[in-house]
Formats: sequence, structure tokens, C-alpha cells
Amino acid sequence: MSDQDAVLLQDQAWGEALLTQNFSLMPETLEKLKIYAELLRKWQHKINLVGPSTIPFLWRRHFVDSAQLVAYMPKTPGVIVDIGSGAGFPGMVLALLTGNRAHLIDSDTRKSLFLREVKRETGANVEIHNRRIEEITPLEGDILTSRALARLDALLDLGRPHIKEKGMCLLLKGRQGPEELTQAQKRWKMDATWRQSLSDESGLVLKLENISRR
Repeated sequence: MSDQDAVLLQDQAWGEALLTQNFSLMPETLEKLKIYAELLRKWQHKINLVGPSTIPFLWRRHFVDSAQLVAYMPKTPGVIVDIGSGAGFPGMVLALLTGNRAHLIDSDTRKSLFLREVKRETGANVEIHNRRIEEITPLEGDILTSRALARLDALLDLGRPHIKEKGMCLLLKGRQGPEELTQAQKRWKMDATWRQSLSDESGLVLKLENISRR
């Protein structure tokens, strides 16, 4: 076994244990995540879905990173709108873990083809929109999610029209997140809550509620 294979197996075992412990995963859900991971590794040879350096740490950097948002979601089912979905993080993971309907939006045709393949193989409750978000009729979602798409101010411009009046945002941000929030608050009113990421010491989870323009 190569060193890379050993790292992959260790990362998968860690990710499976954490997700099972925190989300009481049914075996069939865990199996779907494994299918997803295998598809991502396969497609990564064809197109750049995620940063190549993150592949050995796929479960920590992508699956657990996405899954941690479940803890901040409402208890009642809601529609997720995930913008800039890329390889499906966090929207596809959230759909698989919760069963909630999710709209995955990405203008990259090849990435959208990958997302459709994951949907076909896992049965995820998702609709894939291979268009720019500005071209899409408002989706009336309950939760807006995104990771590494744009600074917060621009993200709210793009995403706020696609969630209901009482909708929330659950966003994965890096160390610049607090600065982005300060800038966004010049144009937006919101109740904001930060939590440190489970998967990255420098990462943050940002929860926004009661969002409106100033």
C-alpha cells in the first residue's frame, strides 16, 4: 500500500466515525457518501473538481466540512439553495444527510455533469441548475448555502433573492470571514453567529438570519 493510499484510508475512517457519531448515519446513507467519494476521485482525473492537494483528505476537507452545517439547520425540513456548488459542497452532502430538497447551482457545464452523475448514482434529492445564478427565477428556498464562492457582500447580492423572507444563510468561510461581515453590514442588516469549523482551524461557519438591505 502506498503512503497516499494509507492517508486516504485513514482520512475515510476518521470521517466515517465522526459522521456516524454526530449524525447517526444509516448504513445506506454512509454507502451513498462512499459512492460520492469514489466518483469524485474518478472524475478528478478528468476535470479539476477540488484542489488536488485536498484529495488525500477528502472526508475531512469536503464531507465533514459540509456536514457540520446540519447542526445549524432548522429541525423542520426546508429547501436548500446552494450557489457555486462546484463538486457539490456543501449542498449535495446536505441533501444526502438530511433528505431535504436542494437546488445546486453552478455555471460550469463539466461540474454540472459530475453533479448529475452523483445524483444518478446516489438518488440524492437535488435539482441541478447549469446556469448563472443571475439568470435563474427566484427559488424560494429556506436555507442558502455556499462555500468559497465570493465575499459576503457579493454573496448576499446573488443569493438573497433566492430565499424566503424568513430564510437563513449557512456559509463556510475562511479567516477573512469577520472582515467580510463588517463590510457587508454597511449595506445589509442581519443577525450573525460565528462558530469555528470542525474540519479546519482557520475555518468558520457563519449563520445569518433576519437578512434585509439597509
